[in-house]
This record gives sequence, structure tokens and C-alpha cells, in this order.
Amino acid sequence: LALSSLSNTLAVNNSGRWWGIINVASSTNLLTDSKNVQLVLDPSLQLLSRKQRKLIRQNPGILHSVSSGLQTAIKECKWQFRNRRWNCPTSQGPNIFGKIVNRGCRETAFIFAITSAGVTHSVARSCSEGSIESCTCDYRRRGPGGPDWHWGGCSDNIDFGRLFGREFVDSSEKGRDLRFLMNLHNNEAGRMTVFSEMRQECKCHGMSGSCTVRTCWMRLPTFRAVGDVLKDRFDGASRVIYGNKGSNRVSRVELHHLEPENPAHKPPSPHDLVYFEKSPNFCTYSGKTGTAGTAGRFCNSSSPGLDGCELLCCGRGYRTRTQRVTERCNCTFHWCCHVSCLNCTNTQVLYECL
Repeated sequence: LALSSLSNTLAVNNSGRWWGIINVASSTNLLTDSKNVQLVLDPSLQLLSRKQRKLIRQNPGILHSVSSGLQTAIKECKWQFRNRRWNCPTSQGPNIFGKIVNRGCRETAFIFAITSAGVTHSVARSCSEGSIESCTCDYRRRGPGGPDWHWGGCSDNIDFGRLFGREFVDSSEKGRDLRFLMNLHNNEAGRMTVFSEMRQECKCHGMSGSCTVRTCWMRLPTFRAVGDVLKDRFDGASRVIYGNKGSNRVSRVELHHLEPENPAHKPPSPHDLVYFEKSPNFCTYSGKTGTAGTAGRFCNSSSPGLDGCELLCCGRGYRTRTQRVTERCNCTFHWCCHVSCLNCTNTQVLYECL
């Protein structure tokens, strides 16, 4: 990752190119955060668009929220695909996800959706935490709620998160071709997943915890829940083609749209992930497609699933090796206050794809 040793802050535009933040004035690309610390875009890396820079200046404190959301999205991507042939690999350099972002496959769809969701989720949460100067909690839910509860508390500001996410992330997409429509669709699918997974949370009031009255507010889902939903939609993603109604009677937005490749299939909903080309072969290394292959990956010899050695190793076979691991064990708490443990050494058997 393009990380500065001083600020440890990073961000990405949605084409997958990263820009770093450093705390030295090396150019005119100055930004100031909510603590009046000057942050400078590293000119050697991909810079933000003019609109993105304007959005950051208009919303002091939001830069760190965007950065945090993107880091969370990358971790979630790696978790969701940890047992797949494509395991969401990242690398050092200006293009963190590699060449996969230039394709139109399922994996690209997931990358765009999860990063868009990460920005929306982080910004909405930061609003309610008070770390962004231009937004607060969502206080619009007021008045009667139910027979034994009422709206109150601090609801996470999902509307601000979605609006900012749409303006910030989508602004890096240019054109009117199939890739442009696919990227915008998957960006929005990520944001809508965060919105649709919002849940009501309540706190009880009453004598001795009787909960005669509850105060309720809307809370963001965990990002793991968002990742789980998007992973399911990755598995059921829709293959689409470029649609053109060819009529002057429809609006410009309606004129160019996505249609299912198979006419018998229903059109993709706003929640669905979409793609337009077959995924590359992730079994072997290819410099052309940017795939690393599965050689050297660890697999589960007893699993018939995707993490099993037969599927993950693509039929090439695997090698078995052992390693000795020392861990703390038999820990005992002593009053007060210290814990003593023994060191236990175990032998682990690992299976590595050829």
C-alpha cells in the first residue's frame, strides 16, 4: 500500500489506483484536516480528481473516514475470498488490486461494490461519532414510534454516507460504455447493501430494568454483514450487455442501460452485482491478466469444497509439510493481578498446492 510513514493515511479512487498522503509540503496539493494538520497528496502517485478534492475540502475530517472505509473494504474482500482461487490479492504500487480492475468480470464487480460500501459505511458512522464537521447523527426520525417505544438516540447518518459516496466514488468514472455502466451499477449496489442492512437498535427504560419504554434508533450493520451479502450477490451476479433503446422519447439516463445477456433472465435489480465478461483462469500465473495462480497456497486436504486441495490446486496436486508451532497454553489467573502460562509446542501438518 502507498502508505506514508508519518500519517499512515491512504485512500483510493475507484479505478483501483492509490494515492498516498504525506506530512511534508512538497507540492501545491495541500489539504487540511479537522485538526489543522496539513496533508499533502504525494505527486508521484495517482491524484484525486478536482471534484474529489473539492469534496474533501468541503467536509473537514472526512479524509480519514474515507481512508478507514477503504482499508476495511480491502480486509473484508480478503476475508470473503480467503478460500477461493482468486483471494483478493493486493500488492505494493499505484494499482493496489492489479489488472483485474480493468476487466469486466465478477471479481471486478465485487471490488467496486465492496470499496463503495466501505466508504459509505465509514462516512455514515463517522457522522454519528462527530468526527466530520459537515454532518451529525440522523435526527429526522422523531415523533411516535410504537406502543412501548419511541424514536430517539443517535441514528447513523446513512443518507449522508450514500450521498457523499455517490459523489466521491462515482466521480472517477468517465464515459458511456458498458464498463462505465457496470462500474456505476456495482458502486450503487454496494451503497444500497449498507442501506438495506440497517437495523433498529433500542435501549430499555423503566424501574429495575422492566423495559416499559424503549428508545430506538437506526444502526449500521457490521461490515462483515455487508461483506456476507455482497459475497452472496457475487455468486449470483448477472451477466449483462449494453442496451440502447434507440428512441428520442426516453431520457438520456434511460437510453443507455444494462440488459441481461440471456433474454430469458430478468433484468438485474439495483441490489445485484453485474459483469460482462468471463473471469480469467486463476489457476496459473499470467502476466497478461495479472493473476498470481494458486501455486504455494495452503489448502484443506479433507475438504470437498473450494478450499479443498483438489479444487484450489486445480488438479495439480499438493505437497505435505510439517512445522512446529509454540503457543501459550494452560494459562492461570493469579489474584491479583497476573496471568501465568506455559509454552506448548505442537506439530502442524500443512498442505501446499504445487
